[in-house]
Amino acid sequence: MKYLYLLSLFICSATLLAQDLNTEDSLAIDDPVQKVKRISVGAKLGIPNLAGGTVEVVLPLLQNRIAPYFDYSNFSVNVENSESSLSYSEFGANLYFKDKGKGFFIGLGSAQMNADVLFTDLVFSENGVTASGEGSTDLALNTFNVKLGLKSGGTFFFRFEVGYGIGSIPDQLSFTATSNGITEQFTEEIPAIPGIGTNGLLIGNIGFGLSF
Repeated sequence: MKYLYLLSLFICSATLLAQDLNTEDSLAIDDPVQKVKRISVGAKLGIPNLAGGTVEVVLPLLQNRIAPYFDYSNFSVNVENSESSLSYSEFGANLYFKDKGKGFFIGLGSAQMNADVLFTDLVFSENGVTASGEGSTDLALNTFNVKLGLKSGGTFFFRFEVGYGIGSIPDQLSFTATSNGITEQFTEEIPAIPGIGTNGLLIGNIGFGLSF
């Protein structure tokens, strides 16, 4: 399913690129000497990052089409019987179809999500004695992200991205916990973190901020 998604994404981006090239003359309403705004700083809202910051720098390479970026967010997700404190970081580069550091782009990046997961309703049992307690473990996910996006120009920018992060996501977490002097091995399902599936993570966000 993920390969079908990626194939559709690339077909869509190729179609958009062809349309962009074919209509370049008709859309040439931009000032040809317009200064490229090379640095963009702002926020992103969506999945899997929920809410965080983003920085992008348009380099004078390939006629201003290459733009490295860095995203970071830190948030908490509380679901039934678990609490997760997560950090999400991603770095990569956007390849713009046009030469002004705006418009349609394809993004390729590497992302890491680290989570400290606390399970709050564990049952410990030893020698006929049972007790309720908590246990925590770490979760580290690494993905290769492919995205298709659109960014507006101007001092205030607006951005939209969709894509997929390819990576190996475990179904369960195994860890050892101690409560009331009882130590036990547990295996629990991964909490329902937004966007995370068994084969990777969905990407969908909107962004906004300032360019200069």
